[in-house]
Amino acid sequence: MPTSLPDRSAAEGEGAAPTTYVYKGSLFGAAHRYELTDAGLSWRSGSRSGVWPYADIASVRLSYRPMSMQSRRFRADIAKKGGGRIAILSTTWQTVSLMTPQDQGYRAFIGVLHARMKQAGSKASLDGGIGRPTYAAALVMLAFLAVAMVGLLVRAIATSQLTAVLFLIGIGAWFVWTIGGFIKRNRPRRYTFDALPAELLP
Repeated sequence: MPTSLPDRSAAEGEGAAPTTYVYKGSLFGAAHRYELTDAGLSWRSGSRSGVWPYADIASVRLSYRPMSMQSRRFRADIAKKGGGRIAILSTTWQTVSLMTPQDQGYRAFIGVLHARMKQAGSKASLDGGIGRPTYAAALVMLAFLAVAMVGLLVRAIATSQLTAVLFLIGIGAWFVWTIGGFIKRNRPRRYTFDALPAELLP
């Protein structure tokens, strides 16, 4: 279901400075800092920084990008007219083995960003999920894998290999739970400023 825009209140992490969001994309890399100012989307990543007027944002793509260390991981890719692209992730690195979610702060920041863009009269392309060619290729690959697994399961049943049958059923269940969820959430779509895709937000 689509999600309506929230009131203007984003935060760093889980609820601090309004309209500000910070995350670390890698353990040893610099923090990425974003702020929604009256002048536009202000960003800083290491020694690089800039301010993009809301009307100059060409596109926003929301997607679900899980990792082995963090299954609740979402991403916003933002492109500027004339070139330039930044990515905002819903998780941040804490230690070498800990990547923590920042659900509340990320969701609020993305909502306020869309509200600001709408207020500025933005004509940006708003896309959800992964690109259509990538999605189509993923569906073809999944179909081949599904056929192969069914073939192996039928053979295991025919030869009464109970251990192999149970193993394949387990692998199939895991496959549907993880890969199926990724494909379902990342279905290519267009959305509007007033109805953000809830399945692509934490």
